[in-house]
Amino acid sequence: MNLDLTPEQEELRRTVRTFAEEVVGPRSAETDATGAFPLDVVQAMGRLGLFGIPFPTESGGRGAGHLDTCLAIEELARADSSVAITLAAGVGIGAAPIALFGSPEQKKRWLAPICRGEMLAGFGVTELGAGSDVAAMTTRARREGDDWVLDGRKSYITNSGTPITGFCTVAAVTGEAERGPEISMIIVPAGAKGFTVGRSYRKLGWRSSDTHELVFEDCRVPRDSLLGERGRGLAQALQVLDGGRIGVAAVAVGLAQGCLDVSLDRAKDRRAFGRPIGSMEAIQVKLADMHVGVETARLATWHAAWLRDEGRPFAGAAARAKLYSSEVAVACAREAVQIHGGSGFMDDSLPARFYRDAKILEIGEGTSEIQRLVIARDLGLPGPL
Repeated sequence: MNLDLTPEQEELRRTVRTFAEEVVGPRSAETDATGAFPLDVVQAMGRLGLFGIPFPTESGGRGAGHLDTCLAIEELARADSSVAITLAAGVGIGAAPIALFGSPEQKKRWLAPICRGEMLAGFGVTELGAGSDVAAMTTRARREGDDWVLDGRKSYITNSGTPITGFCTVAAVTGEAERGPEISMIIVPAGAKGFTVGRSYRKLGWRSSDTHELVFEDCRVPRDSLLGERGRGLAQALQVLDGGRIGVAAVAVGLAQGCLDVSLDRAKDRRAFGRPIGSMEAIQVKLADMHVGVETARLATWHAAWLRDEGRPFAGAAARAKLYSSEVAVACAREAVQIHGGSGFMDDSLPARFYRDAKILEIGEGTSEIQRLVIARDLGLPGPL
């Protein structure tokens, strides 16, 4: 693995960093306070081509790699994790199911507008009683004539209710198999009869990212809405989540880097006992530990993305990157608040927002507990999964 970025990757990094500093950052406090989805910012990201980075040019993408996507996500997360997760989810679990399993017609209809930044998509897997245990879902879909008819609810679905959400890919039980429920993936367009985008959530963090409940009541869609092969939905969902974890790891790296950045500034500017607090050993140790964590998390995340770009097995590396990076982000956010003292505890401060945004990184796209089980299986250890 060559750790030197290409000139094109360096240019992408600079472009997104400038965009994050000039466009995303100045808006972030306002959108965090109001919870408003920053549609204009997301559309500007689309015009930059960020949603099409890893997808083929024939689908309207940039034909680059997943490492390139990580670079963009990192830079956005240094300024605002809500914006960063909108991109990470838009690519990793919104567009990816279509890119991986869609027919040529489905890719033309759904993937191309996502790549152009004209559309977002939700990934409807999680339910109140089926989070880590995906196979426990109760949403069902049955064939009636030439249609699929869905009934059920999905919870905590990102990018599912924005003004530019075009569809949701929904996992549903479509029958019974020898070892449990038969699960399939079905594309449900926004506005389909019987499909309601339910309540949004008042969240601890990621306040301006879009998160909704989805409700299906005799929701009818054409039979060609089936994504990939019937009965392969669980395997498809797990494959999508493997890739999505790299994006979440990149969000964590960017957030942790942002914590280090503001903490270094604070250490240089804040004085106590007649000298900058950065001259004190206790603060230096905290900053050194943060730096080690950020750089190690970045290497783990880049390695997972590189493996994926090389077409090599990456699920174990993605789990390691997501686990380590998310825990580093939480630790860095905690230390950023500590270094800022009382000002860091104020809800409108940047360290406080980092602190609130960090915790979900240990939960979304598979909890830290699930990542450890995935890593154990990758080591060859037996288990129920």
